[in-house]
Amino acid sequence: MAGALKIGTRGSKLALWQAHWVKDELQKNDPALEVAIVIIKTKGDKILDVPLAKVGGKGLFVKEIEEALLSGAIDLAVHSMKDMPADIPEGLTIGAVPVRENPLDVFISNNKVMLKDLPLGAKVGTSSLRRSSQIMHSRPDIQIIPLRGNLETRLRKLDSGEFDAIILAAAGILRMRYENRITEYLEQDLILSAVGQGALCIEIRQNDARVESLISPLNHGETHKVVSGERAFLHRLEGSCQVPVAANGTLEGETLQLTGLVADLDGTRVIKDSICGPIDQSVELGITLAERLLDRGAKTILDQLKENAHEI
Repeated sequence: MAGALKIGTRGSKLALWQAHWVKDELQKNDPALEVAIVIIKTKGDKILDVPLAKVGGKGLFVKEIEEALLSGAIDLAVHSMKDMPADIPEGLTIGAVPVRENPLDVFISNNKVMLKDLPLGAKVGTSSLRRSSQIMHSRPDIQIIPLRGNLETRLRKLDSGEFDAIILAAAGILRMRYENRITEYLEQDLILSAVGQGALCIEIRQNDARVESLISPLNHGETHKVVSGERAFLHRLEGSCQVPVAANGTLEGETLQLTGLVADLDGTRVIKDSICGPIDQSVELGITLAERLLDRGAKTILDQLKENAHEI
């Protein structure tokens, strides 16, 4: 399939589901289009025994794929938007953002025990500083245990008794049809979502008119604008997986409500605020919200976390 359009993706079941969804949508629009899936192993897939925050953050899941895109080895890349760093390499751009899946996190426990009913000292698994800091803010009595691996691996570790509960993104659980595993959805006032959570990112080379034209029908304008506001918030904070940063936007008519959060690692300090404005100003709203949080003390938290990260 030398002449086929090549989609780059990670090799997990969820990543492949996402890539095949994009492939199917492209071929619905152009049945004659040849499309090939190219699996690329990233550093994040290879290092599974160390928390992401200690080995470089979320860019570990996209760097090798972006290199393949820049070199021309693939024509487009499909990522989970929440894995995308704030900065995109020169020469690449977010070409399309399909309609968003549920952006919430879900709590999955043995015996369907709710988060509020977990016993003292219960072991909860998560790989995310964003999740762990917010959980510790509301339940400082439970143990947060690092949890890495693909979706199936994490569920298997829960089933084997290594954890009393785990926290995962609802989007992956729903896409993989594991709804029956969900104990409860964690609402945004308890755990604010990661930037872009639930959305896909179709990344392409800048000025690639052919690929841009092919993927443009997959773009969901409202989702793209909302996610752009969340990412502007992240970019202004220079956030990464090494920092507990969260943001989620919701749309009512043409009005975007954007909520953002910065926390310290143990959840003792959580700085959170919201802003509303026209959806067409989503990027400006994200920047303004970030600056509000910085003025309210987020800068002190971020500076301390960056200093500690350099010492690791």
